[in-house]
Amino acid sequence: MGPNLLANYSEAVAFILFVIGFANLLLQKNLIKKIIGLNIMDSGLYLFLAAKGYITGRVAPIVVDGVQSVEAYINPVPSGLVLTGIVVSVSVTAFMLALTVRLYKRYHTLNLDEISMWLNKEGR
Repeated sequence: MGPNLLANYSEAVAFILFVIGFANLLLQKNLIKKIIGLNIMDSGLYLFLAAKGYITGRVAPIVVDGVQSVEAYINPVPSGLVLTGIVVSVSVTAFMLALTVRLYKRYHTLNLDEISMWLNKEGR
């Protein structure tokens, strides 16, 4: 198990990041900490995709010196997925933070249990 784990350390780190973020998302009551947990999960996923898209000895798919062989370049799809994911993640994070600010202005707390208690009192 040791040599195989060392050969795939980036995938192991990505898995650890994802688990840390998921545990943070499940166990924290504070909404800001939940958003941070979701961002940690995203980072783990992006690291995993980037690690899977990299092939040792190959370069970015930019034709230089007339080399057009597929075996000379890495697959650009994982890089595009990571870039797209980062853009979507920033947008979702901004939206979640805006909603969190609105919740704080209304209920004067970021604790999810207290907010749900207020909602139950209001009959929602």
